[in-house]
Amino acid sequence: MDYKMEELIPVVSRLAEKYTAFEDSSVTYEKAEQLMEAVLYCIRELERSDENLIAVGKELCSAQQAYETGYMYVKKKTGKALEMYNELLTDFADYGNVFLKETVIKGLPEFFKWYDVKFEPQNTWLTLDYPVLRDISGYTGIDKIYEYLKCIRLEQMFLNRFPEAYIINILSKQNAWYEEMAENICEVIFTVVTGGFLAEKILEEPYFTEPDHLRIQQKFKTEALLDINRRLKRMTDVLVETYYENCKELSEYLQDSVEGITIRLKNAADHSMLFRFLPREEAEEG
Repeated sequence: MDYKMEELIPVVSRLAEKYTAFEDSSVTYEKAEQLMEAVLYCIRELERSDENLIAVGKELCSAQQAYETGYMYVKKKTGKALEMYNELLTDFADYGNVFLKETVIKGLPEFFKWYDVKFEPQNTWLTLDYPVLRDISGYTGIDKIYEYLKCIRLEQMFLNRFPEAYIINILSKQNAWYEEMAENICEVIFTVVTGGFLAEKILEEPYFTEPDHLRIQQKFKTEALLDINRRLKRMTDVLVETYYENCKELSEYLQDSVEGITIRLKNAADHSMLFRFLPREEAEEG
């Protein structure tokens, strides 16, 4: 919806009046700019919605109507995000990782507490220090938080399939300071699962032997990387179908990381460093 400035200014003026509680019609330039961004954010929310009013013609949807409808969508998404967050907490595990705990347990409640839907919906302000597997850098405000929560929800779904002690053991083998590791836990465990597939192990065999590592090294020497990627994506589909009730959303999410994991394992295999990502059996240590 490409509204001209003369169509948007009255919308911003009305919002400014609400900001000043109708006591003063003037605001600073910086505040006016913030309010303009708020109006545009809500209009863009309408553009992304399934009920985009542009479908019935722009002449039926003034800038004021577009803003008001978009604002309602922002409020609705905020409510849905909060609901998703509360559901997430019922079975949430941080595995001792400071970044995951601080972001989900401490950071997100503060976001919902201070998020200004009306006057600054475009502001995320929360840094989201724990990384997820999907690039959400193009989002801001509640859109970014909503996408972030979807990622965390999928990661928790994946990780909950494994005993917590096993996950912590894997993390500690890779990094003695795993509690302060700013890495994605889901990717660490999925790398182990991927390595298990390449070594022709079953999911219930979490640790690797020297022959397992040699088998993986041989695969990378004899098979094209593209072919390995394709097989690993098919493996992901089978994994999710078998253990996660065929959740397509989870399969797509995990597949986004397959290419990066494959390259990482190939580089490790080329330098006989697979043990950094694929832990050896307990009996072989020491």
